[in-house]
Amino acid sequence: MSQVPQIRIPATYLRGGTSKGVFFKLDDLPEAARVPGRARDKLLQRVIGSPDPYGKQIDGMGGATSSTSKTVIISRSERPGHDVDYLFGQVSIDKDFVDWSGNCGNLSAAVGPFAISAGLVDPSRLPQDGVAVITIWQANIGKTIVAHVPMRGGQVQETGDFELDGVTFPAAEVQLEFMDPAAEEEGAGGAMFPTGNVVDTLEVPGVGSFKATMINAGIPTIFLNADEIGYTGTELQEAINGDPAALARFETIRAHGAIRMGLISKVEEAATRQHTPKVAFVAPPKQYVSSSGKTVTVQDTDVLVRAMSMGKLHHAMMGTAAVAIGTAAAIPGTLVNLAAGGGERNSVRFGHPSGTLRVGAEAKLEDGQWVVTKAIMSRSARVLMEGWVRVPGDAF
Repeated sequence: MSQVPQIRIPATYLRGGTSKGVFFKLDDLPEAARVPGRARDKLLQRVIGSPDPYGKQIDGMGGATSSTSKTVIISRSERPGHDVDYLFGQVSIDKDFVDWSGNCGNLSAAVGPFAISAGLVDPSRLPQDGVAVITIWQANIGKTIVAHVPMRGGQVQETGDFELDGVTFPAAEVQLEFMDPAAEEEGAGGAMFPTGNVVDTLEVPGVGSFKATMINAGIPTIFLNADEIGYTGTELQEAINGDPAALARFETIRAHGAIRMGLISKVEEAATRQHTPKVAFVAPPKQYVSSSGKTVTVQDTDVLVRAMSMGKLHHAMMGTAAVAIGTAAAIPGTLVNLAAGGGERNSVRFGHPSGTLRVGAEAKLEDGQWVVTKAIMSRSARVLMEGWVRVPGDAF
């Protein structure tokens, strides 16, 4: 019988937007886990409680959903003009892998506050009262995020009256700017539209052919029209997550879309790349009742969006997918833009299962190509617990 003692590792458990994750300083990790590789993955999986064939993550910090099976590693940045480097790991709940292929936009809101509290930001750059501007290098996708973090009395201000649908209690607002958000994905050539078109016909063997906007912005995302796949755009989680056939169809669509986007070369590769691309479907505004029981009226939104994350319909909206929504809405002719009424716009308010969210994007046409300089949205963040996590010493 194994009697290996547990080790303890400094960690902080934070909510960022509508997600939660375990945050680490790179230098606090055991030496073997300070570099990418199997040791790091095994350690983070054990912290979260994965892989768990029961799907509950009872023996770890995970919450058995894609929104709560997340890890973050932060370090001082040596990149000019940046305060910290931010690396995000999406831990699979029931399978043996950590997906490093994309960012988490929700947890991005917690990176600045954590970096300040952890002493990773030069104190001379921090106001006693006001807003600290923290420049973050998102290492997964090689992009810059600028976080505007409220400060009071020299400390991060976490409480406030900013309300975010999908989060029960109000908190302080953290504004995020995702700079040059077109994702530079291997195989996609860094193009915002990897196929060269704002709308394509996506052929999915055994499922059908659909109009699709495939975009690299914030996170690679495949947008479909809700009515083409049998939905209204007003669905809540149970309408899809309780339907195994629907989940299988979405996964097949996602795999074939990933091939068209140049993200994978074979359908089978999608199984170990669950975090990207995302699949979302859009519809014009309709009235519906959100998961909290609040009525969302036609006047409350410009467009309805539902998005899949790690094989399930998300309870609200991934922050990176919100960037993709805002970017696509700003570019005439995309499915998101058309569902929102068409034309040029610099912001969009979309309806999701938990309510609504506004996101802005600045788009312009340069040499016949659409360029988005930044996308902007607000989130909130709060420390839930800080101290140490413990894992068996032979876990990695």
